[in-house]
Amino acid sequence: MKRVFLIVLDSFGIGEMEDAEAYGDKGTNTIGSVSKSSFFHVPNLRRMGLFNIEGVRCEGQEAVGAPIAAVARMKEASRGKDTTIGHWEIAGLISPNPLPTYPDGFPKEVIDAFSRLTGRGVLCNKTYSGTEVIRDYGDEHVRTGDLIVYTSADSVFQIAAHEDVVPLETLYDYCRKARAMLQGKHGVGRVIARPFVGASGNYTRTAHRHDFSLLPPQTTMLDQLREAGRDVIAVGKINDIFAGKGITEYVYTSGNAEGIERTLAYLDKDFEGLCFVNLVDYDMLYGHRRDVDGYARAMTYFDEKLPALMDRLREEDILMITADHGCDPAYTKTTDHTREHTPFLMYGKKVRPVNYGTRETFADIAATVLDYLGIEQKVSGTSMYYRL
Repeated sequence: MKRVFLIVLDSFGIGEMEDAEAYGDKGTNTIGSVSKSSFFHVPNLRRMGLFNIEGVRCEGQEAVGAPIAAVARMKEASRGKDTTIGHWEIAGLISPNPLPTYPDGFPKEVIDAFSRLTGRGVLCNKTYSGTEVIRDYGDEHVRTGDLIVYTSADSVFQIAAHEDVVPLETLYDYCRKARAMLQGKHGVGRVIARPFVGASGNYTRTAHRHDFSLLPPQTTMLDQLREAGRDVIAVGKINDIFAGKGITEYVYTSGNAEGIERTLAYLDKDFEGLCFVNLVDYDMLYGHRRDVDGYARAMTYFDEKLPALMDRLREEDILMITADHGCDPAYTKTTDHTREHTPFLMYGKKVRPVNYGTRETFADIAATVLDYLGIEQKVSGTSMYYRL
């Protein structure tokens, strides 16, 4: 019974891509920044071969002589640096055209249409940090009931609302209406519910965030797996990113700790196919907030849990670890994602520990999953699976 556990360390980039300057990200290096923290300690990832990956240079972190995993440096072939585009490409769907972004806020016709759909006014409508926007507009929102709408450098339409002012299910309904409205020219990658709680001067976001993604426009490896009768289990925000398409079972999580525990539980269950996991805290709690030490602690926590994940692997299981983009917490020109290479590590008894150098697309991961599970590939990418 073949199983693949594919874990996305959300935003764990390993150095700028060649076109990073075009995205305003020249010189960014998430792993390089995080590794300088005294809280960064990843001996198990090092043993797998993290620092053997081409181009990975971290002060005080040496490559090992004999890595136990296959490794590669991944390029993003799609035009973008956001969650949706990155995950779609991991699943074999390359996006040659970027999703729309709104650095100056959304056009009046979009905001007016959304206001009509919800019956509420709109505050902000600017590019903003998620923590700062509730600090600056939270009081007015609580007083008026108007919704806080904001965006970022990514293709997102974000709606923040206090849980005591707009109940969660009402907020989610507003997001569904926005998702249905934002198609075609204004088809943003994600509509995101951003609930918060607290009082004036002390507003905090909650774990009840919910993403409403565009439907993938083409076949992904998830579709192929499901059509072939395999299980496709989504942990974390994977189900949202793919709008449920190709997924047979899903579970949401409150953060990295629960995501890892859910993955450990699935390792002990019988299924055949893919368990696709997103660990979001690196991006949401530390990358965007430019918290180097927090990011480092989160990586150390994952590394501490890694032996338990590896020890539960069965004879025909494969563990894959990668990322969807960068979010360099030391890069202070913006608080957005960064255009970086990502790591790929593949471990299991059926895996030969080969260094595959630099790959031209994240889609090689999808090709590898399908190849290992014996499914004829209908998506982009070239397999990295070497049969023993």
